[in-house]
Amino acid sequence: MKKEALADLQALAPASAELETEAEPEVPDDRLRLIFTCCHPALRPQARVALTLRTLGGLTTAEIASAFLTSETTMAQRLVRAKAKIRDAGIPYEVPSAAQLPERLTSVLATLYLIFNEGYFTSGSDALIRTELAEEAIRLTRVLVEMLPDDPETRALLALMLLQHSRREARQDTRGEIVLLEDQDRSRWDRAQIEEGLGLVESLAGVVGPYSIQARIAAEHARAAQAQETDWHRIGLLYGQLRRIQPSPVIELNRAIAIAMDEGPEAGLDLIDAIKGLERYAPFHVSRADLLGRLGRAADAVEAYGRGLEVSSNPVQRAFLERRISELKKNVD
Repeated sequence: MKKEALADLQALAPASAELETEAEPEVPDDRLRLIFTCCHPALRPQARVALTLRTLGGLTTAEIASAFLTSETTMAQRLVRAKAKIRDAGIPYEVPSAAQLPERLTSVLATLYLIFNEGYFTSGSDALIRTELAEEAIRLTRVLVEMLPDDPETRALLALMLLQHSRREARQDTRGEIVLLEDQDRSRWDRAQIEEGLGLVESLAGVVGPYSIQARIAAEHARAAQAQETDWHRIGLLYGQLRRIQPSPVIELNRAIAIAMDEGPEAGLDLIDAIKGLERYAPFHVSRADLLGRLGRAADAVEAYGRGLEVSSNPVQRAFLERRISELKKNVD
């Protein structure tokens, strides 16, 4: 654990006498206990998650800002305010009791998923994937499933992580360049993780929750032996369901992409152009550029890829976008 993380935790630590009388913790993993501890209900939900990612997840302020689609300056201010509230309100560093776990679970799940996402597509290193980060998030979620076997959203999060992580070996070619989902060699997907993930999805029958729906979407991709067999219509319907219970511009974007794959690029582009709030989100511009290219609007696609390049911090993604721009410019010229 980094020195600054230790300093943050020491500022919240109880006196030694308190430690001596502390009851046996309900959470069996040290790191997971600390995550539950930092997800204190006195803090705003986003502040809980951000502080935990900074203190325990090993993520930089810039990486956390990327996860929340905000600027590094804004995120730094939020973290300072969260730490100040802990200090000024005298919020203790303590392992929550069994009765306190449910009120912290939503923030803990969100923290684990954001740690996984930073491992799945890193914003702060030269690599595309930080396997160790993704696998640690999976490990901690497994511990949580063992603790709470009857909680469907916890099982759903584990399923979602496994199904997404199963594609890791196929997401880059031998030169380290990005391979898009539709072009991946699916024989390289991890079948053991897919089978485990699909089994967990089967256990979610009748469950409606944000991770349950996302796990079902990931399952649709996993079941398709070839890209053209993907049931994009069902994926679009699932994103519509997800939009109703957890509205966000990113979900709108994913729904638009699914509709584009199902009904054609023009239908998807109309939906994407109506989305607000994703100007700093590279996948927004990249998705728009892809649809413009499919419609034969090469000059507009070059401009959209350029905007994606401006806001992308990942060197592997930047190299991919530069190649796309170069290829399209040949058609423009």
